[in-house]
Amino acid sequence: MNERILLFLNKTYPIHFYAVETITNEMYRCQSNKGNFFLRITNYKTFQEQLEEVTWTHFLFTQGVGVPEVISSNNDLLIEKITIDEEKLAVLFQSASGIHLPRSKWDQTAFRLLGQQMGKMHRVSKGYLMSEKAVHINHWYESDEYDFLKYIPAEEKSIQEIAHDVVKRVKELPQGHSTYGLIHGDLWLENILIDNESKLTMIDFQDCEKHFYAYDLAVPIYSALEFSYSGGGNIRDYEQSITKALIEGYKEENDLSSEVLMQLPLFLKLKELFEYNLMHMYWNFEELSEEQVRILNLYRIRIENMHA
Repeated sequence: MNERILLFLNKTYPIHFYAVETITNEMYRCQSNKGNFFLRITNYKTFQEQLEEVTWTHFLFTQGVGVPEVISSNNDLLIEKITIDEEKLAVLFQSASGIHLPRSKWDQTAFRLLGQQMGKMHRVSKGYLMSEKAVHINHWYESDEYDFLKYIPAEEKSIQEIAHDVVKRVKELPQGHSTYGLIHGDLWLENILIDNESKLTMIDFQDCEKHFYAYDLAVPIYSALEFSYSGGGNIRDYEQSITKALIEGYKEENDLSSEVLMQLPLFLKLKELFEYNLMHMYWNFEELSEEQVRILNLYRIRIENMHA
């Protein structure tokens, strides 16, 4: 299959490629005479949804935001169609510099850099959203992944009640120009690269959506506590230090009101419920491993005790 992809690349893009390596079932590393690139082949979203995602990403790149460059084809298109068993959509990205940081490096310095890029992304996107170029990027509540009551079992009554209350409170928040807009939606360790010169690049915008900016801030904090804390000291101190760094970096590029900051605990709870809901959507409950049962029980305890 990689040979067919290589043929497609050399026919479709103004770059000479000589090797293709499979990274995941939808991502391929492509070597060329102009360096490395990554090709995404997926039907994760419709053509129009993917087009608006990569058009926004391209806009962010032109504004100096830390995102990968989307490469146009010979037809001057950001998305091309490719047939491998079935027709899918292909997007080519320039390889970004840097690495996924090890857990021990996911610290105040990294969070300050992330805050800067997030603040810049939200600031430059405000006018873009008003230009009606993102009509097919959905609002968060239109996603099935936020339909908690559909997937969390009815017998988990207390969690369903908490989920209903959290979603209701978020929906009741005013969607002001300074608080609501286009967000990445999944900024955690695996979707961020940092190089030796402290250049940070945000990757994988497939989960972008219209949402409250506070949610974009909550996701990396939540994810760091879940996956990146490497021990030593107090985890509450770690949480406070990375949150402070993220906010300080954000304020260097964009205004951040006390109103938004006060909403962070609510969005941390929304993120926790989101993760719990994904388990019910995608795990096979007929064949749960011991580790999956353990994780489910830990989430239930945390949610039922309102410990975000």
